[in-house]
Parts: sequence; C-alpha cells; structure tokens
Amino acid sequence: MIDSDTIIKQLEDKVKGFHYDAKTQNVGKVEVNHDGVITASGLSKAVMGERVVVSDSVSGVVLDLTEDSASIILLDESSSIKEGDTVRTTGELLGIVVADDILGRVVNPLGIPLDGKPGIKKGTLMPLEKIAAGVVDRMDVDTPLKTGIKAIDAMIPIGRGQRELIIGDRGLGKTAIAVDTIINQKNVAKGQKKVLSIYVAIGQKQSTIAQIIGKLKEEGVLENTVIVAASSSDPAALQYLAPYAGTAIAEYFLKKGEDVLIVYDDLTKQAWAYRQISLVLGRPAGREAYPGDIFYVHSRLLERAVKLNKENGGGSITALPIIETQAGDISAYIPTNVISITDGQIFVESELFNSGVRPAINVGFSVSRVGSAAQTGAMKSVAGKMKLELAQYRELAAFAQFGSELDPETSRQLERGKRSTELFKQNQYRPLAEEYEILSIIAVTRGHLDDIPVEDISRFESELHEYAGGKKHQKIIERLASGEKLKEEDLKLADEIIKEFKKGFTK
Repeated sequence: MIDSDTIIKQLEDKVKGFHYDAKTQNVGKVEVNHDGVITASGLSKAVMGERVVVSDSVSGVVLDLTEDSASIILLDESSSIKEGDTVRTTGELLGIVVADDILGRVVNPLGIPLDGKPGIKKGTLMPLEKIAAGVVDRMDVDTPLKTGIKAIDAMIPIGRGQRELIIGDRGLGKTAIAVDTIINQKNVAKGQKKVLSIYVAIGQKQSTIAQIIGKLKEEGVLENTVIVAASSSDPAALQYLAPYAGTAIAEYFLKKGEDVLIVYDDLTKQAWAYRQISLVLGRPAGREAYPGDIFYVHSRLLERAVKLNKENGGGSITALPIIETQAGDISAYIPTNVISITDGQIFVESELFNSGVRPAINVGFSVSRVGSAAQTGAMKSVAGKMKLELAQYRELAAFAQFGSELDPETSRQLERGKRSTELFKQNQYRPLAEEYEILSIIAVTRGHLDDIPVEDISRFESELHEYAGGKKHQKIIERLASGEKLKEEDLKLADEIIKEFKKGFTK
C-alpha cells in the first residue's frame, strides 16, 4: 500500500515543469453536488490533492478517490454546479502564487487578495501540500525567537524552528500572546536576522481579523507580515486549507534563507471544518465524530516547521498553533493530538485571568521542550534562578493557606514570590526588548523589590526602564542586549543602577 507522503512526492515530480496542454487533460462529469462537495465520474487519471476546474470557472481539489469516482471539495461558490457539468483535471497540485510583494498583504487561502489591491501575478507557485524536510536537512534549534513577554522568554523560551502550542479556553488572551510576538519581531537584536510573520486566521469573525490587521499596521509590523484569512463566513474547504496556504507562503521565504514565524489561529476551527467536510464525504466518524486521519491533518502541517542547516539555506519556520479548550479540558481529543505533535505548550488559565494576572500563563503546566537552548547567554544568566523561586513560591503558597505561623525565611520567600508574579503581569501590545526583560528579572531576583509594595511594582518597573534607557546608562543596556553571558561585574553594575533609581522613587 502506498502511503500519502509517497503520493505527494510522486505528484510533485509529475507536475515539476508541467505546462497546461488541452490534450493531456482528463475530463469527467458531475454526478452529485452536496453541500460544496461534488462526486465526479470519468476522472481515471486524477490524483489526491490535484486541482480541478468545474464548469470552466469553479476551482476544486480532489480529496477522495474510489474505483469509480472522485470526491472534490469546491473552493468557490458552488450553488450553480449541477449534475452533468464538466470537470477537468489540471495536472497541478493545489497551490498559491507567492512573491516578495505578498508581504503586507491580506489574502485568502487561494492567494486571492482581500485588501482591495491587485493580485500577485508574477511569482512562484507553491504547493499547499509538501513533505516536511528530512532529519539530515535540519539542525538543532538554538536561536531564540523573542516574544517580548517576560514569562515566556524567561521560563518557556521559544526557538526559531520550534512548534510551541498556545492552549486555553476562549477569551483568555491566546491571540494576544501571538500578536504580541509578531509585534516584538521589530525589536531585532543587533547582528540577528529579522523574522517575517504570517498570521493565519481560521473561522474568525471578519471584524476580529480587521482589528488585528489594524493593530499590526498601527505598530508598524504589517509590512513584514502576511495575513491569510478564512473567516467564519467562508466555506469549510477554505477554513481547512488556510493553514496549509500559510505554510506554503512560509516555505517560499524559507527557500530564500529567511526566518519566518507562523501563527495558526486556531487549529480547533480547522479541525471542525475538516470534520464537516469528512462527514459530507461519507467517511466513517471516530472519536468525537472526527475522521480517523484528523491526527495526520495536523501532524503533516506542523512537521513543516523547521530550522534548516546551512547547506540548505539556514532558514527557519517557527509555528505557534493555537488550540481552544472547553472548561480547561486539555485531555480532549484535538488538544491531546496537537500537544503530542508540538515541542511544548503555553497554557493560559481562566483562574489566573480572572484574578488579574495577564497574560494568564500557568507556568506549572507550560513547558518548552527546547528549553534554555533557545535562550541567549544573558537571559540564561538570570532566568534559572527565577524559575526555581517561582516553583518554591507555588509550593509555599499552598502550604501557607493553612494559616500556621511561618518562619522569617519562608515569609521572605512568599513575599518575593508575590513580587515575581506581579512583575510577570504585562499589558497587551507592550512587548519588551530583551535587555529590559533582563533588567526587570535582575531587580526581583537580587532583592531590589523586596521593600517595594506589591501594588507599586508595575510603576516601579516602567519608571526603571525609562531611567535605564537614558544615555547615562547606555553601556549596561548594550551589554544586556548583546546576548552574551553576564559576568558578576555586569550584575553589580545593574545593581548600582537599580539602587540609584530607588533613591528617587516615591512609593
């Protein structure tokens, strides 16, 4: 039995250098049109994933083959398609035309512009389905992708080429984390490659997508971002294909040696769309009514996230898939599937969100399987102590609820933990450059905040950053921004700046 990867590879070889020729096309006819899925006969040469044209105007893609017929999902308005209409194969994999000028654009999964500007005509046709790079083409993930969110960069670091899941209930700030990460890519450290961003919106309201586009434009990062939008009003077929289209665009820039960040917001809705298509196709329903290959739908997508070695251009694709849970249930079918595919997860929790901790990241349930390999030497110098202190604080806080008398050392640790938790609160659309993240962590781990009231921590931090950003302290800020491991004299110099600032800080 030939597996799907082999079929895709054979089709890629088949269409390489293919030119359309009317003599080679395979013509069939529509037998049934049912909810945007047609069954066609006579397509003896059709292959899985091939693009077809129905009635000379409507595009479709082959998604199921039997001995006598082909099932095709339609990608355009399908109500006019009727029994007996012609279906023609094209010999092409379904793809999207990509060129450098797609940056700053809003397109649908077929590459059709949604921003009122002209379409991209001259470019490379990138197939939506492609086999992921092999092990020998890859290298270790060792370069940080900085999110600008203190809790993530310090304790759940993400590397270029990693797949880090963002998971949690609706309305807890999952999209906010992803958008902040895109915004932070304008803060590229000296000597590092810039990161291009792709935001894939799946099944969202058009007004929500418009708000995100507006914010990215306001922050000046839209020019280095591509928006692939399949809104809730679009056909299920487009919602299913949207993540693959985004990845095809990412692979165009990957070939050029670029680093790309791609956000899938969210894969739960893509799974819903695929379930809807599969039920219409008559595929057997399994757990939670999903078809048996739903795991493969997500695994073949996320495996395309990669950090290539220098022989293959040295580019990378970093994936941030988003999954929505119901009542925090991460043991449901789709969440467990995607957790098992990714290299860690950022878990946002309703209890933290409702208690005012934003972003509401549960550090205990969140993990990065790349870990400190995706941190700079400077961040490693200060972040390890922070993780340990927060872990101790969580245990002591649970113990302290019993109301027993605490010794002075335990009380000190509890107070330090409260300040660390407060420090990790961060306003939306305000990602921090790494040098200021490190300065904040030094302030709390080296005891400078122990005598600052918890309610004043946020003001203290913002005023400290403003103070340290002046010309007088440029040397230490440049040292923190260099990414090199910090020496004791660097930490002492940071201590002096913080002590100097504290003298003028009014509580």
